[in-house]
Amino acid sequence: MLTSVGSDVLRVLGDPLRWEIVRLLAHETLCTTHLVEETGARQTNLSNHMKVLREAGLVTTEPCGRYTYFSLNHEALAGLAEEFGALAEAARGAAENKRACP
Repeated sequence: MLTSVGSDVLRVLGDPLRWEIVRLLAHETLCTTHLVEETGARQTNLSNHMKVLREAGLVTTEPCGRYTYFSLNHEALAGLAEEFGALAEAARGAAENKRACP
C-alpha cells in the first residue's frame, strides 16, 4: 500500500509542471536552461519546482561549472512503481472480496 512517503510523492507529481519536468528528465539529463526552454516556465518558478522534486527524492543534481544538471532518481520511481504494482495485484482480487452490509 502507498505509504505516507508515497502519498507525498504523488502530491509532488500532481503538479502539471513538475509532471512535465519528470517526463522530460526521463529521457535525458537537463540543466535549468534546457528546462526553461522546454517548459516555457520562468527560471525562478522552475527553480522552486526543482527544489520540491529534489526534497521529495525524485531528482538528483550534478553541478557543472555555472550550471546544475538534473536527472531522475530512478530508484525512487522504481519504488513507487513497485507500490502501484502491489496495489494493482491486490485490486485484481478485491472485486471478489465483498464485505456484507450489516
